[in-house]
Amino acid sequence: MGSREKAGWQAEAPAPQAYAMRLSIGVLITVLLAAALAHVSPARRVIELPAGVIELRSEMLVAGGTEVRGASAGTTLRLAAGFTGRAAVVVRGDGVRLSGFTIDGNRETLEIRAGLPRWDTPFARFTAANGVFAEGVSGLVVENVRFRNIAGFAVLASRARYVAIDRIQVAASGSRNATGRNNGTGGVLIEEGSTDFCVTRSEFRDIRGSGAWTHSLYTSPRNERGLIAQNRFEAIGRDAIQVGHAIDVRVEDNAGRRIGFPLEDVDIENRAIPVAIDTAGNVERSSYARNRFEEINGKCIDLDGFHDGEVSGNACVNRGGAGATPFGHFGIVMNNANPDMRSRNIRVVGNTIDGPLFGGVFVIGEGHLVARNRLLNLNAAHCDACYYRADEPDMLRAGIYLGRGAERPAPARGNTIEENEISGYHMKDRCIGLAPGIAPGANTIRNNACVSTGRP
Repeated sequence: MGSREKAGWQAEAPAPQAYAMRLSIGVLITVLLAAALAHVSPARRVIELPAGVIELRSEMLVAGGTEVRGASAGTTLRLAAGFTGRAAVVVRGDGVRLSGFTIDGNRETLEIRAGLPRWDTPFARFTAANGVFAEGVSGLVVENVRFRNIAGFAVLASRARYVAIDRIQVAASGSRNATGRNNGTGGVLIEEGSTDFCVTRSEFRDIRGSGAWTHSLYTSPRNERGLIAQNRFEAIGRDAIQVGHAIDVRVEDNAGRRIGFPLEDVDIENRAIPVAIDTAGNVERSSYARNRFEEINGKCIDLDGFHDGEVSGNACVNRGGAGATPFGHFGIVMNNANPDMRSRNIRVVGNTIDGPLFGGVFVIGEGHLVARNRLLNLNAAHCDACYYRADEPDMLRAGIYLGRGAERPAPARGNTIEENEISGYHMKDRCIGLAPGIAPGANTIRNNACVSTGRP
């Protein structure tokens, strides 16, 4: 695109973002798609792919200002056994639209057994055999594209702006590490300070790694202004969703089941416990709302690095009992691995956690509101002597646990814990647990209903 077009968009950009937090999800999806399409239309070149299967031995390069469409009778781009390259489709410029075709990654032939990249290496420099690859571009729309058998990521967008991924389907994708566990690949990855993006109304099924996620190196800019909404996830080996190193990301109205399955895909050796909605790095001014997941073989929501944001109206339900989820965990967990953040000012309101292996909410830091949550059938493991730390015997068996820290010290203080419904094994007498050193008066605890259910 020319400089005049870019300058014009910059003048208009604040309007959608200024209203983003007040818009319904349906309207917001329309706004973000329109923002991305503003960089694409009108395309200077339209490529209509022929019907049938097209074997690729090297990257299909797509220049800026191009629209690539599949044939109405069906087009499949299939990576050949000798394929070499970053992806089936590599986007090399601004203003590209991809729609209406299938990418078959030939995973059984092209899978490379590898772990995660080094701490200083982005995935864009590490992972090959992706479906769609875009780096440093502005204006990319991927819609109604089907991905299957992808060895790398279905879509990998790095240092990109105005990216809309809508109504895609991803199935049977992702590779393994040397021990045969997942290595995070298979889904959609937005990384390295990408901004103004959405992943919406899409389906992810049988993904070895994570479904939809953001990531940036510690030394890179954070991702900003994103929406992950109205997606469906089933049989995900790692995280359904992860918000990594980001500002202003909304995760709303997603649904999924069987997160952390199949068991053999879980990277337990590297402590990659599956999570329905995960967090990493430094994440602020973000919201996780109205998401629903069932049968989570791990945590419901991990807030490692999350602060100054909201977690509301979510539901995670496990009905299979402790034996069905051997890597089960707490429902909602706060953490603080990133050294630049403090766990503070999180609203955890109106969520339902039903049947986790251990407790309902693990709290560290200050200024949080934990209110009106329904924490049901807690401690499915029936822990009486389950110790994560020997000097904190109540950590895993309390309904809500006020800790003294996680990766770093961060004693729970100045928090309000009120009007929560808490039930489960021994919950009448283990309802609210305090770590050693957390004084009873350090937090406001009031009007919580605590009931023991199950044995004894």
